[in-house]
Amino acid sequence: MSHQNYHHRNPRAQLTPAMRKVLDAMARSSHVPLHALTPQQARAAYEASADVLELPKHKLARVENLRIPVRDGTEIGVRQYAPDAGSHQGVLVYFHGGGFTVGSLDTHDGLCRRLSHLAHCAVVSVGYRLAPEHKFPQAFEDAWDAVQWLQQHGKQLCLDVERMAVGGDSAGGTLAAACAIAARDAGLPLALQLLFYPGCVGHQDTPSHTTYAKGFVLEEPHITFFFEQYIRSAHDRDDWRFAPLDGRTDSGYEADLAGVAPAWVGLAECDPLVDEGVMYADRLRMAGVAVDLEIYRGVVHEFIKMGRAIPEALQAHADAAKALRCAFGAG
Repeated sequence: MSHQNYHHRNPRAQLTPAMRKVLDAMARSSHVPLHALTPQQARAAYEASADVLELPKHKLARVENLRIPVRDGTEIGVRQYAPDAGSHQGVLVYFHGGGFTVGSLDTHDGLCRRLSHLAHCAVVSVGYRLAPEHKFPQAFEDAWDAVQWLQQHGKQLCLDVERMAVGGDSAGGTLAAACAIAARDAGLPLALQLLFYPGCVGHQDTPSHTTYAKGFVLEEPHITFFFEQYIRSAHDRDDWRFAPLDGRTDSGYEADLAGVAPAWVGLAECDPLVDEGVMYADRLRMAGVAVDLEIYRGVVHEFIKMGRAIPEALQAHADAAKALRCAFGAG
């Protein structure tokens, strides 16, 4: 069933009181919108505001910065989190959101710590390279190279590579979904793909893109800005590594999803990306993939990083952690 059935004539009426309060405070702050800044200015602005509504950061037994090689000989940064210092644990390879243009290991540090703590697993957050300095498909290639490197070398880091998941939020969810397809093709088994409001389509043409185009954190000009930084030409919009729902393979066919890892999909109801998230969950199910879909009512894109103000963020963290524990056989 399409989520568009839920769209209201007055979408703001759908918001929870707490969510409405946060959006009103954002509107009063009169910050220059990210799309009106240069990419470099947008990164600095996003870094500065990333923790404003986050919960206090969990202390963990292990938090370590590493550098790992990727295919062009460059090294990228990753950050490993673990609740126990020595034991071998299942691992979530995590890709931060930010439209392939903003975001970093630091902006998602609190979220990764929380997931590691709640799921009692290791998390490796990947600092893939950003646009516009690094255009499509660089972010995907860095992400996929990191997954493969960790699968080959993770035991040295006390990771149980037989129990590996991929995950991410927004653009990071796009990367995780694409890596799950690549892992299937490479015969690399994954326990789960954990997708927080992933970008799944190459064109902003679902009803929710219209319904929530303005006033719900991720606005239409933001999406256009991010896409313009990352893609090289209109052709990239139709590539499965950018658009896992409707993108095409080299042979011109939609990416086959049969045999990819089971999925946990957590969506925000009042989000331009909600329809494509529902549609992707439906396509996974049609391909025979086990899917757990949660739609958090009355909240907007980015809500999982608002745990201090939005109770649904805490619920989403708990639900995602439960899915990881189940996928890793930890109950």
